[in-house]
Amino acid sequence: MKKTLLLLAGIALVAASCKDEPKQPTTRESDAKYVGQAVGNFTAAEWYPGGELGTTDNVAPGCYEDPAPAVTQMGLETAFNLGEAFFERNVTVNQPPFKGRGPAAVRKSCLDCHPGYGHGQWKNYYNAYGTEAFGNGYLLVIYHQNAENPNDGPYVSEVTGMPQTMAESPFLPPIDESQISIVWIPVTEMASGLPMTFPDGEKYELIYPELTIPESAFNTVPTPYETARAQGNKLGFRLESTIGIPGTGLIDAIPQEDIKAQYAAEANYVELNPGFWDKAAGDFAPSAYYHNWQAGEYGAGYDAEGNYYERDAYMDGKLLKKFTYAMTRGTLQDGAGANAIWNITNVSRPDRPFLYTTLAWATAMSQNSEVIQAIRKAGDNSPYYVDVDKDGTVTDAEIAEAVLALLSPKTNQFDNAYHNFEPEMSADEFYSFMVWHRGLAIPRARNLHDPAVQKGKQLFTSMGCATCHRPSWTTKEDNYWSPALNGKKPLPRYANQTIWPYSDFIQHRLWMINDIHGTWCRTTPLWGRGLSTSNTGRGDRLHDCRARNVVEAIMWHAYSPESDAYKSAEKFYNLEKEDRDAVVKFIDAI
Repeated sequence: MKKTLLLLAGIALVAASCKDEPKQPTTRESDAKYVGQAVGNFTAAEWYPGGELGTTDNVAPGCYEDPAPAVTQMGLETAFNLGEAFFERNVTVNQPPFKGRGPAAVRKSCLDCHPGYGHGQWKNYYNAYGTEAFGNGYLLVIYHQNAENPNDGPYVSEVTGMPQTMAESPFLPPIDESQISIVWIPVTEMASGLPMTFPDGEKYELIYPELTIPESAFNTVPTPYETARAQGNKLGFRLESTIGIPGTGLIDAIPQEDIKAQYAAEANYVELNPGFWDKAAGDFAPSAYYHNWQAGEYGAGYDAEGNYYERDAYMDGKLLKKFTYAMTRGTLQDGAGANAIWNITNVSRPDRPFLYTTLAWATAMSQNSEVIQAIRKAGDNSPYYVDVDKDGTVTDAEIAEAVLALLSPKTNQFDNAYHNFEPEMSADEFYSFMVWHRGLAIPRARNLHDPAVQKGKQLFTSMGCATCHRPSWTTKEDNYWSPALNGKKPLPRYANQTIWPYSDFIQHRLWMINDIHGTWCRTTPLWGRGLSTSNTGRGDRLHDCRARNVVEAIMWHAYSPESDAYKSAEKFYNLEKEDRDAVVKFIDAI
């Protein structure tokens, strides 16, 4: 008896503050007399935070979408535009040319998580998780809580690392998002003892999320709760928002050895994450790297013409993690967008010719009688159907076996027959996606001629903020590997550029209530964030959007006396209002 369960998977890409802050002139005309000139305590180069190759002069709404000058100079506009289409449009199951979502997914499009190409938005709609809401950049973090630190502990294995709350019929989502609750709780008292009123009488507000997911929401066998009970553990739930993506290719170009020097310098006066920095050895810890995958894992595949390709060497095969709030990814090509196009929409490609699933979910679906009967009744009109022999007989057990084979995690990267489908995104399409991702410009700075902005810069530095939010870096030759055709296709390059991201790309701890999973959080780059509201509709900040404006973000740095940034935030607290406003203007200007 011949029986196969076929997945005709693919992508059809079809394609947003609680307190008003002083408005700033952001039009090109207001800066026209000064752009490119040294003004006050700003050099001429600081108008161009991405250098000559990475900055767009456009600062109007939509500027986050601009290609960098490097894209145009290298003649990569066509690939850039195609890659942009993969980012912007909804992913469907089987409508060409963009096909591939499912059978379970985190979102139906990249743009849903990155509104206007920016940071995810704060949401408070009836306490629902709501992935269908545009701009919701929230990703779930589900883990076994550490008894000593409730914000830390290993991820659960029953759902994927980026937990999925979407599924294609007839399957049920690994987590029923309608049962997820987000409650925003006001802070009534700072753990540091600082009053929630500035010395001049102006008040500020802080809120934080409390996330709950009942056991009934999990469609897995076993559920994470069952495993936790068996091990004597408790489950923890946290939110982590997506980051803004303009300028990420420039971050990719920062030399690893220069970031190492920054680690070594900071290790002299602050504790660094031992998972990233071995203080005794004065070197990166092994876990700081996102290694190239070895044989039998990710890292090789076939292009659209069937040519086998391997990844080029990059930094001796050691890719320093520097992307996402939790710093889980290395280069854009090996993480960040390259990873997300696979595990957010579950679109396979030649170097990842398998689904992003778990055995616990596959088992639950293979044991669900309603799923089995739906597949039986669907016939050839469904992308999930049973092809039987001539007498038309097939048992429920055989359908269940086929479901389990389709949905289970891969066993070998080249064993496509195990899942009985071909990768949906070709190597050439993935190449275009990476041209787009690495080719996004950062908008130029604004209002640097404003005396208030210049004063804000001086205060930002004198308070010690620039210690972690390091202003500038210089790229070098910007070597990279190309993900298709043996590395012969070029990606945008940013060689020998001075850039101004305002981050040290190192993790620090703020010790906030219901903090980020693991407590350690990457210093967020500040460049271009002042244009968030005009590009995305909101200006939310921090890893879970708990800060609805710049002042709230700064004061969260002072929530705990143990915060690595407490002294700097305390100095901000004690500033006069005019000076606090100047700091905010500076942060919005860069």
